[in-house]
Amino acid sequence: MAEPDSGRRGATLAMPPADVRPPKMGELVARRLRRMIVDGELQDGDFLPHESTLLEHFGVSRPTLREAVRVLEAEGLIELRRGSRTGARVTVPGPEVVARPAALQLQLGRATLADVYVARSAIEPTAARLLALNSDADHGGLEEALEEVRACIEDAERFAVATARFHLRLVELSGNQTLAMMAGMVHEIILRQTQSSVRTREAEAEGPGGAAHGDPRANYRRAVRAYEKLIELVRASEADEAERFWRRHLEVADELVLAGHQATRVIDVLD
Repeated sequence: MAEPDSGRRGATLAMPPADVRPPKMGELVARRLRRMIVDGELQDGDFLPHESTLLEHFGVSRPTLREAVRVLEAEGLIELRRGSRTGARVTVPGPEVVARPAALQLQLGRATLADVYVARSAIEPTAARLLALNSDADHGGLEEALEEVRACIEDAERFAVATARFHLRLVELSGNQTLAMMAGMVHEIILRQTQSSVRTREAEAEGPGGAAHGDPRANYRRAVRAYEKLIELVRASEADEAERFWRRHLEVADELVLAGHQATRVIDVLD
């Protein structure tokens, strides 16, 4: 008996959709090796077993194994030294592995500095709250970052690096790896703009009519006091106040660092 005609044509299934293509054997081997690295069976600096051992273990051909190795090399998980007898070495990447392509995407999207700093203002206050709530957090690590800032207060270039590092360290210590990765993605942009800002203010202070621009180190000292206050709130587990305080601090600090550069594109900062 014929099916009733519903008036709608059914989908053609002659060719399977691309997204259900079974993975190649090389991809499966790469997946297994990747999992061994993630689970710690293979650690940073370890060398992969000899090729003959891997061929026997996985039961694959030499071209298949080499395809798997190329996949992991492209992901930055292993390093191949051509001509070396030691073989492929495991390299556990840091945040830079996502920072570079993320920066490129921001450049391609014509993102502005204002865009980046709004993102930072969404990340860091939340991180401050999480840090205050976590009694097991490494508060001493944040104090060490503050000591680096204090040590650089007379050197504008080093101060810019130390303050950018303090902001990144805050997020890293919050215990949230996703926030830390996001902060790492924009760290280089924040650092470059902070360096540009302190250079501009130093030049203004040293040039004609410099007194009218004030002492840039007064701003540095205010930043240090803000960092001290944040650490005090975090250590006291004042999560709500730590979040509010850091949000207010960023509003003031970002206005100072971004003055006249809100519309500057990321590509112009990183070039």
